[in-house]
Amino acid sequence: MNRAIFLDRDGVINKARIENGLAYSPRTLEEFELNPGVKESIEHFKKLGFKVIVVTNQPEISRGLLKQEELDKMHAHLKSELKVDDIMVCFHDDHHNCECRKPKPGMLLEAAKKWNIDLTKSYMVGDRWKDVEAGKKAGCQTVLIDNPAKGKCEPGFHINTFKEVLNIL
Repeated sequence: MNRAIFLDRDGVINKARIENGLAYSPRTLEEFELNPGVKESIEHFKKLGFKVIVVTNQPEISRGLLKQEELDKMHAHLKSELKVDDIMVCFHDDHHNCECRKPKPGMLLEAAKKWNIDLTKSYMVGDRWKDVEAGKKAGCQTVLIDNPAKGKCEPGFHINTFKEVLNIL
């Protein structure tokens, strides 16, 4: 079985847009900016034998705030620039109560089936409580990158920057 590093997208892989003190997903490829150290760290994860899978809530699609074409451009950029193995996306909003929207573990469970992943030997890296809860529910080790909007949670590991994930592995 494979091991995986599951990565949240906005705030972890790329910078979130800040408006009126709140963090938002980028809405165009031009706004999509990778965080420092992400590319090098992902290359290292892959050398260690991990599958690298992005798991991202993107309710802006169902809210009509983000066009599917723009999201597709951002994800094509991620796949070509970072060489991630897969990108799992939940387009639903909270009121849809779906199984794929974090904090539920649906995207991680689906990826585990698709990629033959041992979740107990895998990590979920995020910047919010929903990421940590999804990882816990899936049976992964959890890593929280600190930020002001993280919410209340108890991750297995708490770090300040993406590159610090390498110290945990």
